[in-house]
Amino acid sequence: MMALATHPHLIDRLPKPRGRLTADAPLGPQTWFRTGGNAEVLFRPADVEDLAAFLRDLSREVPVTVLGVGSNVIVRDGGIRGVVIRLMRGFTSVAVEGHEVVAGAGAPDLNVALTAREHSLAGLEFLSGIPGTIGGAFPTNAGAYGGELAEVLISAEVVDRAGKTFTVTPRELGLSYRHSDAPAGWIFTSARLRAAPGDQLAIARRINEIDAARADSQPRSRTGGSTFANPDGHKAWELIDRAGCRGLKVGGAQVSEKHTNFLINTGDASAADIEALGEEVRRRVREQSGVQLEWEIRRIGEKA
Repeated sequence: MMALATHPHLIDRLPKPRGRLTADAPLGPQTWFRTGGNAEVLFRPADVEDLAAFLRDLSREVPVTVLGVGSNVIVRDGGIRGVVIRLMRGFTSVAVEGHEVVAGAGAPDLNVALTAREHSLAGLEFLSGIPGTIGGAFPTNAGAYGGELAEVLISAEVVDRAGKTFTVTPRELGLSYRHSDAPAGWIFTSARLRAAPGDQLAIARRINEIDAARADSQPRSRTGGSTFANPDGHKAWELIDRAGCRGLKVGGAQVSEKHTNFLINTGDASAADIEALGEEVRRRVREQSGVQLEWEIRRIGEKA
């Protein structure tokens, strides 16, 4: 009997890095929503050199997606084709150089704020209110509690799709409210941030205030963070509330009763449930107010 032909898995055709490659890696458990499909291949590079060499040797036909800590993202149920890159060990260091903080792209924003506090450096407290990593702040110029990346960024290190490494400035990135002009193929590997000498107790107090404000106003359940950007002259949560969406459900997904600009997975939501709920919220807001909400949460991957 003739043996059936089998197609080699993508992982067998990839360059061999020093970091770790995993075939068909579940991504749902690695996102804050705790739902979604698999990565065809998941790559955890050992360091910047490993990442650059891998990209240089990788076929341009293979799609590449970068995933941070899994906040502010919906991974669709059909998973992500190609290579998904997570910057973990080798990208999480935070160092202080004078009045500047140099942070790897995989460093959680909170850790950067706490490191600045330990060195009595002010101006980065707002980062403690952003649920993500420094690298994840670049595509949307992430901000919260009166601050944003553009205000403190001095420069960033980048690896492009061809494996070339270089330094960019804020002006080259074209940062504006929840927007960056950076090409989609750029992978940010570290950032140099501006701070200023400050009173350590005052800095700690501000970080505590931000934490208390988050606990007061935001759900801490399975959520992806702020869902929609604030339209000019409006607050997204107010528009959603006025459209009657507080507590609205689609399958296992629900608009938070606590903060209407947050969607939550009540336990068994699919990524399709969450995305469909978001689209229904957008429809109702548009119908009620005429305002078109724009997604702040990234939606990536294939629908099942």
